[in-house]
Parts: sequence; C-alpha cells; structure tokens
Amino acid sequence: MKSSLDRQCILLLTVNSLFVLAGALSGTFLNVYLWKVKQDFAMIGWFAFSQQLAIGLTFWMMGKWVKERDKMMILRLGIFISGLFYLLVLWCGTRMISYIWPLGLVSGIGTGIFWLSFNVIYFEVTDRTNRDLFNGWVGVMGSVIGTCGPWLSGWLISVLPGDRGYRVIFTISLIVYGAGVLLSFYLKKREKGGAYNWSEPRRRLRQGSPWRLAVPASIAYGLREGVFLFLVNLLVYISTSSEWRVGQYMLITSLVSLISYWAAGKWFAIRHRYWEMLIGAFMITLAVIPLLWKVSYLTLLIFGVATSLFMPLYIIPMISSVFDLIGQHSDDAEYRVELIVLREVSMMVGRLAGIVIFIFCYTSSPKMATILWLMAGLGAAPLLSWAAIRKLLTV
Repeated sequence: MKSSLDRQCILLLTVNSLFVLAGALSGTFLNVYLWKVKQDFAMIGWFAFSQQLAIGLTFWMMGKWVKERDKMMILRLGIFISGLFYLLVLWCGTRMISYIWPLGLVSGIGTGIFWLSFNVIYFEVTDRTNRDLFNGWVGVMGSVIGTCGPWLSGWLISVLPGDRGYRVIFTISLIVYGAGVLLSFYLKKREKGGAYNWSEPRRRLRQGSPWRLAVPASIAYGLREGVFLFLVNLLVYISTSSEWRVGQYMLITSLVSLISYWAAGKWFAIRHRYWEMLIGAFMITLAVIPLLWKVSYLTLLIFGVATSLFMPLYIIPMISSVFDLIGQHSDDAEYRVELIVLREVSMMVGRLAGIVIFIFCYTSSPKMATILWLMAGLGAAPLLSWAAIRKLLTV
C-alpha cells in the first residue's frame, strides 16, 4: 500500500497544475472580458451553462472511449481542445459575444475530456491511503497557481493599452497548454479496460447502493459551484472597475487557500471526515452573510478569505469519499470509468440547475439584491451535500 506520492503521481499532479495554470491566467478574466463588451448577467450565465452542458455530455459520451482506448491520448486531446478555445477567442476578439454558445461548447468539451481522463488516471495512480494526500497537493498547487496566475494577468491587463493585455494572457495560456501536452508524454501508458457498460451508472442507483447517497451529494455540490465559479470574480470587477483589483483579490484568497490546503494535506485523517466536512460546509454557508449587508471589495474579500479557509474541510472529504466508493470492491474498480462518469454527470446536473435558477430569477427581477439572495440560497448547498453523504463519511 502506498503512503506517499510516487513519480507518476507527481507527474500527473504537474500536468494538472499546468492545465489549471492556463485556465487561471485567462479564465479568471474571461467573464470580465465579456462584461466589458456587454454588461449582461444572463449572457454570461448562458456562456457558463453551455460550458457545463458540454462538460457533462462529454463525460457521458467519452466514457466508452476513455475505458477502451488510450487514456493518455485522450488527456492530451483535452489539453489541445482547451488551447484551441483560446485560439478561437483570440480570433473572435470582441465579437465573442456573438458566439457565446459555440465557444462555450468548445471550452466545455476540452475541459470535460481532460478531467474525465485525469480522474480515471488519478484513481489508477492513487489508493485509499494516499488519496487525501494527493487531493491536498492538488489544492496546494491550485492555490499557488491561483495566487500567481490571476495577479500576473491583472497586472498585464492594467499596464497594456486597450485589449492588448487580454490578447497577451490568452496567448500565454496557449503556450502553457502546449507545455502540458509535452509533459504528458512522460506519464506511463495505462492499460485499457474492458467493454464499457452504459447501464452501469443506472444500476448503481438501485436501492441499498451507497451511490444513492453519493449522487445527491454531488448534485448539491454542483448547485453552488455552477454559479459561484463565474459570479464571484465578476462581482469583484463590478465593485472596483479594475482588473488589477481582481488580481489582488485572487492573490489574497489563494494565499489563504494555499495555507489551508497545505494544513489539510498534512493533518487530515480519514476518521475525522464526518466532522471536517460538516464544519467546512457550515462555515462556507455563513461566509455569504457579509455580502447581504453590503457589496464592496471589503465584504467580497471577507467572503473570499472565509471560503478559502474552510473549503478544504468540505471538499477533500467529499471528493475522497466518493472516489473511495469506486475502489471499495474489485468489481467496482472494474467499472471505475462508468462510476466517474456517474459522479461527473451528477455534478453537471447540479451546476446546470444552479445556473438555470440564477438566470430565471435574475431575468424575473434584475437587481443586485436578487443576486445576493441567490448566493445565500445556493451557497447553503454544501450543507445539503453533507447531509446526503454523511453516512459514507463514517465508514
């Protein structure tokens, strides 16, 4: 049994970090770029919807390919398509608002292909004894990248005239994606699986299966994530009218996240998952309260710091517990791709539902107060997630 990260784990972690870096450099400001062209929350919501729809459908349709063919080739394909998205963004420029759906679908396909193959490979190179450690390091690296990437992007956008800064960071992302493809060739080729079973996810939802707990928890997780992923940084920009302040915001919150994920990776224990996740979910829910009083850079910063501080308590037990189900029995491991697809499709359902709720409510009442109460409501979804999965946390 493994108790530390071997060379393949470290290589996979590095490829993941490059992919996340490319997204952090440009993705952080992509919605800000759209907002500067057209100030329309619904448009940005539909862009996020198209991305999440493509991610979920890609997981569902590509599962058979990932299981029965070369996983590494598919991992590289995901990175390549993600790079292609930014190439298209460079070509479209401000005309991007006319191609929200096709561009969102391209972005989602690349992201979906990458994360599907990454999650399968991640499961194969880790086991129950080092999965929390790997997830902790994923969080640490994500926090380091979230500290440096957006700060650099915000600075470049601020000092370069017009939209030149945006074009520079989109180009840098292309280069980083290329580096990720090259590094992926050092990962060992994984064995192909057996025939893909399309009905396996449905079978897992039968009475008595632990997946009847994991699936609702994953849906609840997606409810919050789908909206908060595109909304928070946009609110920071709207409050400050400065990309530089968005970069500063990401710098501060990511530094806090770095420390909290490092501590989580060092001290988290499987036997404490139940209370860790409950405390994390509760504190993340409370973090929205300052925004109900006033939306400003300060209250957004309080929200961001609190979320970054307590997110590892919530997210690490959540992810690790679901992946432990995949490796619980030998026959489960045989269907790991199908079960990863089930997990991702569940989260997609939650994300899409959250985004649709946001668009519908804001369209019906286009006020900032509507957005804030939606954040409070959807922000409580982690408690639903804990309530659904809590019995698995004590196993």
